[in-house]
Amino acid sequence: MNQGDILLVDDDPDLLKLISLRLTSAGYRVRTADSGETALAAIAVQRPAAVITDLRMPGIDGMQLFEAIDRQHAALPVIMLTAHGTIPDAVTATQRGVFGYLTKPFDSQDLLQKVAAAVEVSGAELAGSTGTAGDWRADIITRSPQMEDLLRQAKLVADSDASVLIFGDSGTGKELLARAIHKASPRRAQPFVAVNCGAIPGDLLESELFGHARGAFTGAVQAHKGLFQAADRGTLFLDEIGDMPLPLQVKLLRVLQEGEVRPVGATQAVPVDVRVISATHRDLDAQRARGQFREDLYYRLNVVSLKLPSLAERREDIPLLAAHILRTLGERYRKPAPTLAPDAMASLVAAPWPGNVRQLINLLEQAVALTPTAVIPASLVQNALKEDAAALVPFEEARKSFERDYLVRLLKITGGNVTQAAQLAHRNRTEFYKLLQRHRLEPAMFKEPKT
Repeated sequence: MNQGDILLVDDDPDLLKLISLRLTSAGYRVRTADSGETALAAIAVQRPAAVITDLRMPGIDGMQLFEAIDRQHAALPVIMLTAHGTIPDAVTATQRGVFGYLTKPFDSQDLLQKVAAAVEVSGAELAGSTGTAGDWRADIITRSPQMEDLLRQAKLVADSDASVLIFGDSGTGKELLARAIHKASPRRAQPFVAVNCGAIPGDLLESELFGHARGAFTGAVQAHKGLFQAADRGTLFLDEIGDMPLPLQVKLLRVLQEGEVRPVGATQAVPVDVRVISATHRDLDAQRARGQFREDLYYRLNVVSLKLPSLAERREDIPLLAAHILRTLGERYRKPAPTLAPDAMASLVAAPWPGNVRQLINLLEQAVALTPTAVIPASLVQNALKEDAAALVPFEEARKSFERDYLVRLLKITGGNVTQAAQLAHRNRTEFYKLLQRHRLEPAMFKEPKT
């Protein structure tokens, strides 16, 4: 049984082979890299459950590799291999956040125990999981390393009752992530209740959240339990928390501190056991500076913060999302799911997407409703976008800031097809291969496995 995907990094081919055999025999999938540079390219292609790296290597050494991983994938555990003479360096590394170290020569049992602990911490079932282990995130469609890193963090925090504050632009799927955290938590069998704090006037929001007693105000002909009571023992999701009026922020803080609510017009408080997840597209730091959001409430809600990337930051997910959305729309309209013409898909991949996934859903629903054929043409997509089809970012501009990321995204979009990738980048195959070699990217790494 596969237990996780391990990336093994060492410039010693004999050691790579030895450790690979030990891990493979224990049920792990193992990928190898002979340098820190190759390891970074491999991680960009597919996030492993854990990384095992030698401390001393030419070029990017183990510590530099860890620092690069830590900047981009803070939840990815790294195990350091060290010779006896470099134990002090390894101890220092663990103090800086390295998951652990093993001294060469090491015992196989120690290796397996350390790897098992790292895989457990990272939540290895996330990547490509099926069945009950991955059911909690089944509604989140992605192959983006950035999203996978976020989901690993979400899985870790789900086991606790810590308050979570989700940041992200409108349409990125903040409620979807909140539901996933709830499904992965010990409260999964209890209610998940969501409310948009910006969609309800402040005077009504208080009653909606905390409830009201009979006769509390005109029209209150009977007592009403609020959403905190409805979510008792479960999770309450407060969307657009940045839109909550200041007077209500004070009352919310009191509920979170005391673990009880007092319905409007009531004399007795009611105890509640609720895990709160909140979300906003606003800059709460700026709102705190202007006195529009209470600092004490901010820190109460923001025990753990998660930042959802925009759709433009995860373009490799657009073909996956589009296919899923079209299947869903086909079922809704009771007809075969339409497909996108290649140039229509290219337009989707290149679009700016200010409305993120929500905008993509709306656009495809419009296209499905208007297309007379089974294939959605580019003209329909371009009209829906209300702009001409845009090409991918010019290569020279992209190279200055994120050349490797640009190449990775191209190869993911084309499934490792170098000819198509080179065409999208407006480069010939020979030059494109040189760029891939510069970043140690192998097209085969991006091809879908044959079944």
